Formats: sequence, structure tokens, C-alpha cells
Amino acid sequence: MNGWWTYLEEQTRRKVDASVLRDRRLTAVKAVWEALRPLGVGLHEAEQVVRVRYEILGDRVQHRPPDPLGVSSLAARAAVHQGRVAAVEALWDGDTVHDWFVLLVAVLDDPAGEGHLATVYQRPGGRPLGTAAADAGQALANYLGVPFHFASPDIPDDQAPRWRTAQRPSEGS
Repeated sequence: MNGWWTYLEEQTRRKVDASVLRDRRLTAVKAVWEALRPLGVGLHEAEQVVRVRYEILGDRVQHRPPDPLGVSSLAARAAVHQGRVAAVEALWDGDTVHDWFVLLVAVLDDPAGEGHLATVYQRPGGRPLGTAAADAGQALANYLGVPFHFASPDIPDDQAPRWRTAQRPSEGS
């Protein structure tokens, strides 16, 4: 470890470990960061401290189950959003905690917006992340009778064109 753990008070250590054991990574990072910020510790170092706690606590961590990707579960989530579902879209995103992951969203009209359906993380021994997300998104889109859009299913790209952007006529047409 980078040594910052030893600078935490016992009460903060217990709070961090309790958060890690419940798989509440951001809560744990916030506790470390707030406690060590006066010592010049940044968010990246706080994340490293928590990452090591995950490794140390290992099998005791109660990882949250993945979001369900079945059509009925996704359709139920889509139904709770205000607005008509115009399309289903898969988007790459990432962070220093989870690396790359895919968000499945319902693109909504009337009122326009989008609603979160599921977050798809890579699972050890699981299918490729893009494939799992694309299969679930396409199945939901087929069920709802709307288009499915995933601009970059094989390569993580959080700058890939969005569905609404692809629907707009090009300038000067």
C-alpha cells in the first residue's frame, strides 16, 4: 500500500472497510479523501487506498449483483421513464475504479431526454463487454420496436457519435 492507510484514524478505517465490504466504493473513497485531504492527498491516491482495501478484504466483499439484462427487466425500467422511447442506445463510459463499462439508455421523446436502463460491467469469465451490452440492447429495441444504436461495440470509445446526432441531417444538405 502507499502508506496513507496508516494516517487514518481508527474510526475512519472502520467506516472505509464497512463501505468496502458493502461494495460502496465511492463512499469509501470519499471517506479516505476527506480524512486525508488536509495532508495533500488527492482523489487518485484515495482511490488507490480503497483499491488496496478491496484486495485485502477480497472474498468478504459483498459485490452487488450486475444489473439484469433480460428483456423483461429492461422493458420494465424503460416503462418507468417519462416520455416515449424513441431508441435504445449503448454508450461506453469509464472511470479509474471500473475501467470501461457500457451504459444502456432509453432515448426519450416527448419530453426529450434519456433514461438509464442498465450499467454493464466486464465480469471475470464473462462474454466480451460490448457483445453483452449489444445483445441486451438489440433485444430490448426489437421488443419495443425502436432502433438500437451502439456506435462502437468492439472498441471502447466514449466520444462515439450518439443516436440523436446520427439522426440529424448533415449541414448543407
